[in-house]
Amino acid sequence: MKTNRKAYRYAFALALGASFLLALVSPGVGLIGADGDPANAMYIGVFAVGGVGALVSRLRPRGMARTLVGMAVAQAVVAAIALLGGLGRPWSGPLEIVLSNGFFVVLFVGSARLFRRAATSSAGDREISPCDSTSAYTSPR
Repeated sequence: MKTNRKAYRYAFALALGASFLLALVSPGVGLIGADGDPANAMYIGVFAVGGVGALVSRLRPRGMARTLVGMAVAQAVVAAIALLGGLGRPWSGPLEIVLSNGFFVVLFVGSARLFRRAATSSAGDREISPCDSTSAYTSPR
């Protein structure tokens, strides 16, 4: 049970850290084009997926895993739109867009995997709440 709580904490910290870094870098430095490029506003969609998913899942691990996969997909869609639309040129080439967005996709998928690990207990496939105070030695309800 302690491992699952630890996995939840790591997953939450990774998701929060990646989101904070994306919020810092996208408008400030500009992942697509130069800083202030309006194409960077597309990243608001990634945050919207995360916010809505966190509310709907009520921060439960299985729902948060799905939310983080959704955020990774949204991040990849933003990169695809930028590449197909030729956005960000001449400052951001295709390789830079793929690598910078791929970095965030990897962080979001890593967090989703940790949330998935936190969702299952060692006693079975019972979902664990982040506030669950039951012992690992109790039988599933």
